[in-house]
Amino acid sequence: MLQWVRSIIYIIQVTIAMPIIGLVFAPWAMFSKAGAYKACKTYAAYAMWSARWLIGLRSEVRGEVPQGEVLVAAKHQSFLDIIMIFHALPRAKFIMKREIHWTPVIGQYTKRMEMIAVDRGKRGKAIAKMIEDVNAGRMEGGQLVIYSQGTRVAPGAHIPYKVGTAVLYGQLGQPCVPVATNAGYFWPRRGLYRRPGVAVVEFLTPIEAGLTKEAFMAELETRVERASEDLLLEAGWRRPDV
Repeated sequence: MLQWVRSIIYIIQVTIAMPIIGLVFAPWAMFSKAGAYKACKTYAAYAMWSARWLIGLRSEVRGEVPQGEVLVAAKHQSFLDIIMIFHALPRAKFIMKREIHWTPVIGQYTKRMEMIAVDRGKRGKAIAKMIEDVNAGRMEGGQLVIYSQGTRVAPGAHIPYKVGTAVLYGQLGQPCVPVATNAGYFWPRRGLYRRPGVAVVEFLTPIEAGLTKEAFMAELETRVERASEDLLLEAGWRRPDV
């Protein structure tokens, strides 16, 4: 019961903190992309810090965090893994659903940071527009983050990996850094309860450039799924059939 109360308090205060931090940084963020990044990194740091002391949930980043221009293909289980990846990467640019652009506070900052918005209901056009927007922003460098399954996936659930990641991989001609996580075990997609423990985001060994689409997709899915399950088992999760 106490953890339930702490979870609700945490959700309330971290939700309130978002517009407050957004307003504090707004004068800087309106005129500077660096200001927008600073605001969002400040919020991410606060969300992780307050989770640690309020609900007993620590955040841990493993592996070598990429610093240069690279494609990052991540497992997505929770809003927490977004926060952790954004905070860890020097200059993350996420590919995300278009609806987020119209979300209060978050939407304004994603526009200012020029995140790549995709209309998920128009697959062919969405991929073409994604490539166009990515190429338009390549002069800035940074880490392009895509969630290869296109949505949050609960621990143990299986959703196919989408071809958009392979298209980007082929177009960019860059290595791809897979990312595994167990964040969904502690911070689920739905519900108010937040579990104490150690949420991990792990940057895995890069996949070299130049693989065929089929070979790349098979390698990406195998690495991410295997590493994510290992992290879940480490956290105490058990397979549904066990």
